Amino acid sequence: MTRVHVWGASGYAAAEAIRILDRHPLVELGVLESRSHAGESVGKHFALLRWVRRRFDGAGSVAQTVRAGDVVLAAGAQGEALGILPEFLASGARAIDLSADYRLDGTAAYGLTEWHRDAIASAALVANPGCYPTAALLALLPLARLERPLQIVIDAKSGITGAGRNPAVGSLYAEVAGEIRAYGLDGHRHQPEMERILRERSMGAPLLFTPHVVPLARGMLVDAYVLFSDALLASDVRAAFADAYRGSPFVRLLEEEETPSVAAVAGTNDAELRIDVHGNVVRILCAIDNLGKGAAGQAVQNLNVMLGHPEETGLRERVLISP
Repeated sequence: MTRVHVWGASGYAAAEAIRILDRHPLVELGVLESRSHAGESVGKHFALLRWVRRRFDGAGSVAQTVRAGDVVLAAGAQGEALGILPEFLASGARAIDLSADYRLDGTAAYGLTEWHRDAIASAALVANPGCYPTAALLALLPLARLERPLQIVIDAKSGITGAGRNPAVGSLYAEVAGEIRAYGLDGHRHQPEMERILRERSMGAPLLFTPHVVPLARGMLVDAYVLFSDALLASDVRAAFADAYRGSPFVRLLEEEETPSVAAVAGTNDAELRIDVHGNVVRILCAIDNLGKGAAGQAVQNLNVMLGHPEETGLRERVLISP
């Protein structure tokens, strides 16, 4: 079995990763490093993980333990992975970074699994995408097989766990309850990530991105609108999506009368897509779990690809409660 260590193990995405990895049949859960909660029970901080009889390990535990053949899942704060992951990689381990530190860095494979499987399989370092880019790019990239777009508009709504686990989250939930809050209107940190991948696929049209926080613990719905110069045939657009996601076990293309549901994907690594064509405008709706496909679930999917396991391994269990 491959040992998988979680560095920065006390956040929401890390907790979701621990839940999945603890029941993964082909890996062994290694060190769970947390500076802030060292020595404390994992279940004390995450009720969902009370059955995981483990305590958080202290600072430096991964560095002391990691060896060649291990994998480190880095879930620390933005900016921290740049200083520590080179040390793990030098030991012969491989790593998956859940922060934004390597997403614009060509030294890491970009971990949007359905679109970068070959690079991920051979990579020492994988940059896991952000939750907004995951949903948006799954919705947009199949259109690269058609003509070049003139304009892309993304309207996205995320549950509050996308803000991370920190003391402000409690008050944020109170403020968001009964509210839909737009933010990052002058530039969101995920926009350059999306623009980079779209340019690489010849979809470098102007992008207008509006993220919102909504009163959900977890979940994400992206509405993407793509404007082309000429009208498109609905059959061509649907064929592009069918071709793109043939053999992708976690992407569901819905029938015309169905609508993507956050409730349907909660606690899973699934993504639901609906495609509509209105003349020269294509609308795509995508629902994911921001902690699942948008973070820890996709990280484990990438882990499976790196280790040569079927992508679905350890990812079929559903969880329908909050972290």
